[in-house]
Amino acid sequence: MTKRLVQTFDLVVAGGGIAGFCAAVAAARRGLKTCLVHERPVLGGVASSEMRVTVHGAACHHAYARESGIIGEALADERARNHEWINENGWTNSIFDMTLYDIATREPNLTLHLNTPVIDVLMDGGDAIESAPATTAGYYERPACASSRRIAGLRARTLSAETELELRAPLFVDATGDGIVADRAGCGWRMGSEGRAETGELHAPEKASTDTMGNSIHIRARDIGREAPFTAPDWAVKHEDGRFFYEQGRVPHDPRGGYWWIEIGVPWHTIHDNETIRHELTRHALGVWDWMKNRDPKMKEVCRNYALDFIGQVPGKRESRRIYGRHWVNENELQADTVYPDEVGFGGWFIDLHTPGGLLAANSEPASAEGYKHDSEYAAKSYVGPYGFPLRSLIARDVDNLFLAGRCISTTRAALGSLRVMATTGLMGQAVGTAAAIAGRDGLPSLAEDAAKGGPRIRAIQQALLHDGCFLPHVANRDEADLARRARVSASSSAKLFGQSPGEPRNDNGQSSWGAGNRGCAIDQVQGQVIHLAGGVLDRIELLIDNDSTAPVALPLRLVRLERIWDYRRGGAAVVAEQTLSVAPGQDRWVAWELKLTGLPAGTYRIEANPAPGLVWRQLTHIQPGCFAQHHLSPTRLRDRHNGLAFRLSPGQSVYEAANVLSGITRPLSGTNLWRSDAGQGMPQWLDLAWDAPQAVTRVEVTFAGHLLKEVHAEPPFFKDPQTVRDYAIELDGREVLRVTGNHQRRRVHDLPAGSRAGTLRLVVLATNGDPSAAVYEVRCY
Repeated sequence: MTKRLVQTFDLVVAGGGIAGFCAAVAAARRGLKTCLVHERPVLGGVASSEMRVTVHGAACHHAYARESGIIGEALADERARNHEWINENGWTNSIFDMTLYDIATREPNLTLHLNTPVIDVLMDGGDAIESAPATTAGYYERPACASSRRIAGLRARTLSAETELELRAPLFVDATGDGIVADRAGCGWRMGSEGRAETGELHAPEKASTDTMGNSIHIRARDIGREAPFTAPDWAVKHEDGRFFYEQGRVPHDPRGGYWWIEIGVPWHTIHDNETIRHELTRHALGVWDWMKNRDPKMKEVCRNYALDFIGQVPGKRESRRIYGRHWVNENELQADTVYPDEVGFGGWFIDLHTPGGLLAANSEPASAEGYKHDSEYAAKSYVGPYGFPLRSLIARDVDNLFLAGRCISTTRAALGSLRVMATTGLMGQAVGTAAAIAGRDGLPSLAEDAAKGGPRIRAIQQALLHDGCFLPHVANRDEADLARRARVSASSSAKLFGQSPGEPRNDNGQSSWGAGNRGCAIDQVQGQVIHLAGGVLDRIELLIDNDSTAPVALPLRLVRLERIWDYRRGGAAVVAEQTLSVAPGQDRWVAWELKLTGLPAGTYRIEANPAPGLVWRQLTHIQPGCFAQHHLSPTRLRDRHNGLAFRLSPGQSVYEAANVLSGITRPLSGTNLWRSDAGQGMPQWLDLAWDAPQAVTRVEVTFAGHLLKEVHAEPPFFKDPQTVRDYAIELDGREVLRVTGNHQRRRVHDLPAGSRAGTLRLVVLATNGDPSAAVYEVRCY
């Protein structure tokens, strides 16, 4: 006999992938009685150990663009706990699942229902209406057919417990990926690809179609230390032609697996034919491994001791329904870095639209098919961000109490190519969970109107997101309740930026670096190095250059001012100085550029080395905070390199001062926004906040450096970012009230003893996780 339960919440989130997880945790932490209902036994969705797609985001393509907030907290915890390396897709293990489960379980306002698919939507005042999609426009389109403007509840079934649940709430979040709740509620949606005539997008095809990106399963193999024979079943696909792999963008370069291109969609429907696709993917996955093990002349010997250890059986989907919201995001908005009045998150993955058909198509995803050239025509038109996205795209148009998060949001297919990656969807989830708690009770239609004009409710949501550790590219902390903003700030010491040179101690604790092991960057194309200046005087810049020729080589240089660190325009916002230097033959030469500049505005700049064939700018595997390299993308733009080039500044620049912790921005942007102590003075180091009169301080929130430069794939097992402060204390008027040891998180929140009052608050840094300097982006006091 089926057990039936009715449960009532403030918010019900359907879908426990990264987007739904972040939505539920955000809402619960802000006081909403929240339910997270998820069809699988583990959280994480496509990122879980069932599917094993690793979490990508903006930091793959842009330095210091790592997603923070709840998704950042989860990834930092996972790396600190996990013994496994991240090796692209196929390598997620159960430690990741348990990290998410631990965070969710520790939230007293959050109820989990796992192994529980949503089977129906209950509308307020009538049953949901079924309506089939049409293809008149070329893609699938289902018009709105809601019987009511409000969802009353969801019906779900816990299969392992023979229990049927009725989950009621005034607000709902559809984070199911396929938009199941929105579809059953009668919301309008699209699926497929808009044509270029309709959207005007660079990546839209000439003709609209029902084509979508495909679904994937992943494989993983392990070195067992002895020969591991493999015989594929007779129903597996048999590959005989190496051109399928090596000339069509499906290079099996790693014996361990990690192949996102084991993908199939067209001719099948990614929702309704998912089981057929799963079987076809299994046939092909076994066939790929059979080719590598038994016939591939490049990989056969490499794979000799590798045994297949995992074959996914839950396909991960990239694309299906896109629900109509209050704003329809277009690729052109991402390309233009549109500043939305209701910006609630950011993205920065490239416009990544896989070839429909996947393994059945003539070529793989375009970037892979051309060998991931960093400066091809395709790379240039696909490189976007970091950009913001609006709350209105996360509010359903046709139902008045439904938020959207994840790949089902209101966007064109071309824009989805960037927005769909999981770290970005995690920010969507935190945004709607926060919005539900801050302004959801006022009604979503009025919230959407307020959001469109940048009204008080959206401003409160934005400030709440910043307060909870998120980053918004065009919004800074303006929280009037933050007592720190009224304080005077001083520190025990502050570092100066003198440059970065080979031979300096590495402080990355084993993080991988793009280009690590290379001597340097050939200046046959434009190379750039982002720096920060304190304003005033800059006498000299020196660059470490190799000239392998036998004659002097001319090196054209420019110093350009940038609007922010991701200002990739060649020439930036303005050219400050330019000169051509002569570089004599030889290696390890510090080439001096005598500038004698005065009256420089403080801010972010870039040293641009224009093409000088024969010269090499020495590369580093470490960088000074906020200073990183960029290189040629197109005749008008550069792109990120994720590493550093050697430079020296004279005089040293005071860009890591204590006052930076009140900038309202918690990462490098237009300036470093970081207090960093002088490494030569050792520990402890301290940061003081002083007020003219004693303040009632009941909570202190600190954002340390770390977990920003690169995405999580760069971090080894048991990684704790060396820049994060490990041990610290908080003092009020010279009296220690709190001490923490063993920290690895970037953001920490501490409630102080009741009745605490002080004229001075001191943060004492006792030790970091490896960096010789203490480093703090922000201190807040309430």
